[in-house]
Amino acid sequence: MTFYIEKETETDLGLDYKEIYEQVAKEVLDQEGCPYEVEVSLTLVDPEVIKDTNREFREIDRVTDVLSFPMIEYTTPGDFSNVEEDFSDCFNPESGELMLGDIMICLDRAREQAEEYGHSVKREFAFLIAHSMLHLLGFDHMEEDEARVMEAKQREALDHLGITR
Repeated sequence: MTFYIEKETETDLGLDYKEIYEQVAKEVLDQEGCPYEVEVSLTLVDPEVIKDTNREFREIDRVTDVLSFPMIEYTTPGDFSNVEEDFSDCFNPESGELMLGDIMICLDRAREQAEEYGHSVKREFAFLIAHSMLHLLGFDHMEEDEARVMEAKQREALDHLGITR
């Protein structure tokens, strides 16, 4: 597994970002039964960068907490049965790892939301990783039933790691 991380902001939450990122990402992958070694990229940014990216890719002109850019379009979330046939170009030719996609997190928003929700910045950061990893695996929360599924999966992963509210 390869988990890239770049910090492009001066904001610091005082966390071991890489450790939490890898721990939570692996937990979600295990929980969903991912049969591949994967590659995921995480970029930590400030509000201006995520706002610009949100505007460019989603046509929403505001700051958000996290953006996910999946490489694979799943017919059914978390169903890897056709990945090799339909997305063979998503395997890194050098490592053989499945390139799931990219995650962008705004550390300022993570801190603000931790305060809003009354939990630690570690819990909020871990939640954003779990949330975005599920997006990279095809899960969404646009419909109420989808949101319930995603919320349960996020909670399950974080509870299993002992990262609770």
